[in-house]
Amino acid sequence: MRFDDKVAVVTGAGSGMGREVALGIAAEGGKVLIFDLNGEGAEATAKEIIDVGGTAIAEQGDVTVAAEIAGAIDRARAELGGFDIIHNNAGVQLEKRLHETTEEDWDWVNQVNMKGVFLGCREAVKAMRETGGGSIVNTASILAHSGDPFLPAYTATKTGVLGLTRAIAVDYALDGIRANCVSPGDMETPMIEKYFNATEDPAAARAEMEGAYPAKRIAHPREVANAVLFLASDDASFVSGEFIIVDGGLTASTY
Repeated sequence: MRFDDKVAVVTGAGSGMGREVALGIAAEGGKVLIFDLNGEGAEATAKEIIDVGGTAIAEQGDVTVAAEIAGAIDRARAELGGFDIIHNNAGVQLEKRLHETTEEDWDWVNQVNMKGVFLGCREAVKAMRETGGGSIVNTASILAHSGDPFLPAYTATKTGVLGLTRAIAVDYALDGIRANCVSPGDMETPMIEKYFNATEDPAAARAEMEGAYPAKRIAHPREVANAVLFLASDDASFVSGEFIIVDGGLTASTY
């Protein structure tokens, strides 16, 4: 029960890894505000938690709007009794080579993946400085540590998330605030299904992706969520400014 008496805000928690993180925090005694642009998804995750005796509230909102993420934190404090953890997880992906990427494409990916994380971190830091600290966990990617020719905009934002996380860790340590990243490889999420379905042969695209991994499979989002739970918890009390790569050994291989 690592999250007894802890309150968390998890963005993008209506599906995928964010959902698994929210379920995991609640299963270990935490109270969770589920924040997602997809209001129905947020409600569904909250209901899952409540149905097994946990505590959660859902909020439909946009991470790119400062007032909405600030309002979610305020609501967590008012209705759940505090604010100790934020997992800035909401993100989007764009599969286009650089010369095909429009300014509108670039702005969209940066709005969600970079500005959204910046706002979540900024508002969390403001609140945590008032209450004696907390834990910030941001979702980066293995592409914060490598490159993909078909995902240049996404790669740039995830590299930026890692840099922002390190700056926060250094600046706010004396306020009791830790900031870390999880860097996942590919996972069984709606985002990856969308990617597969956009190809001419989704089954072949999946087989090619899975074949690149040493275990010949991609991750279940729960496997990545477990790393987030560690970083969010007091088990990681002296871990800050760091990242955990969760990719089944993909980036450990040269060929």
